[in-house]
Amino acid sequence: MTEPQTLELTAERMTYGADSVTHDADGRAVFLSGAVTGDRVRAVVDKLSERWAHARVTEVLEASPDRVTPDCPYAGVCGGCPWAQLAYPAQAEAKRASVVDALARIGHLGLEHAEKLVAPLVSPSEPWGYRNKIELGVGRTRGGKVILGMHGAGEGGLVRVKSCMLLDRTHAGAARSVAGAVAFLSNSHGLDLERVGIRVSRRTKDVEVALWDRPGSFPRAQAAKILADAERPTSVVRVLQKGPAKARRIAGVECLSGAGSWGELVGEERMRVSAPSFFQVNTRGAEKLVELVLEALDPQKDEEAMDLYCGAGTFTVPLARRAGFVSAVESYGPAVRDLRRNLEIAGTDNVDPIGGDAGREFPDAEADVIVVDPPRAGLAADVVERLSAQPARAIAYVSCDPATLARDLARFEATGTFSPVRVTPVDLFPQTFHVETVTLLSKATRGAGTYQVRTL
Repeated sequence: MTEPQTLELTAERMTYGADSVTHDADGRAVFLSGAVTGDRVRAVVDKLSERWAHARVTEVLEASPDRVTPDCPYAGVCGGCPWAQLAYPAQAEAKRASVVDALARIGHLGLEHAEKLVAPLVSPSEPWGYRNKIELGVGRTRGGKVILGMHGAGEGGLVRVKSCMLLDRTHAGAARSVAGAVAFLSNSHGLDLERVGIRVSRRTKDVEVALWDRPGSFPRAQAAKILADAERPTSVVRVLQKGPAKARRIAGVECLSGAGSWGELVGEERMRVSAPSFFQVNTRGAEKLVELVLEALDPQKDEEAMDLYCGAGTFTVPLARRAGFVSAVESYGPAVRDLRRNLEIAGTDNVDPIGGDAGREFPDAEADVIVVDPPRAGLAADVVERLSAQPARAIAYVSCDPATLARDLARFEATGTFSPVRVTPVDLFPQTFHVETVTLLSKATRGAGTYQVRTL
């Protein structure tokens, strides 16, 4: 066996991922694990191809001015904050740059046009303590004892932590107390849980613990008591799943104690969310997204709105306050039920909640303004076509992945009906590479062989 190749390199920039990137003497791209922009490092190559290589940093020879000592003692070991060693201003710069790069390369908009489209990054929350939710993985020691912890960086196992610095500071210790309680419960009763979710709210004081499990016998009363002693949650639920690991489906949710759902205050709206339903992990960030969407669309009382991939109603409810009518489409069963409950809480009667895939259940309506907030995979091609056929004056596209956003914007451009006017990156996930965006698309008009954007 040959010795692993060792290189001395300087990290050029962060990628849309945990690594930084640089180039070797032959011009090959080298992705560096453990380096931040500006670090000069010694690294061992662990993957190699003709066009690129991956290397693991073994020594920082000269630290970047942007390298910091993370607030979290588990950074670098736990996978929850892969950018924790990068100063926050540098994180913000890198995130905006990743959006510009995706629009230029994948969206084929050109670097100059992409730079003009992308606004400065908006940072609605503090860099630490912003999350309302974490999940604990479940594993076993060599002796067979159940343990719970955060998922490790890279291919690492579980990391047992005393607290999570990303979780709201008033509940930072919940990771340890819940992990200890659930491990005791599992070891005492021979349970085989898959994961444990913890949701907290500083505003409503709600704390929910969700035990993700398979159908079968379960010590319900004991679970409720042990967790009540450990963390005093307002809700303890058991989420039942069926099917193979890669195609899990929800078979039901059992309330073991308390409310059976989690409540949060988003702006002036009170919302309740069941454990399987998606909700933004950064509440202040969710408020900023709503603000940006409403500002972009400026819905009027005599207008009809459409909200696709609406989830539990984060955008639906405030839209209903301002528009004349809203068609809201969501495919995930638990979220549809949460949506209906949140509409009832809000007292709105001008929303048609539609359960089903956005393509198959596309509303039979002519909307004036539209919101789309798809999952990471983005919009299906047929949905882009159907949106492009709408008479709407504006679309607000909320995205959690710059690559799929760029692909979809290229599809919109190809139809010639809507063009992007402004892309606003929003940092809902400090200490990570993830970035949310709100894109305003407006009707495009033909002019001199190209499409000219008609701004609002």
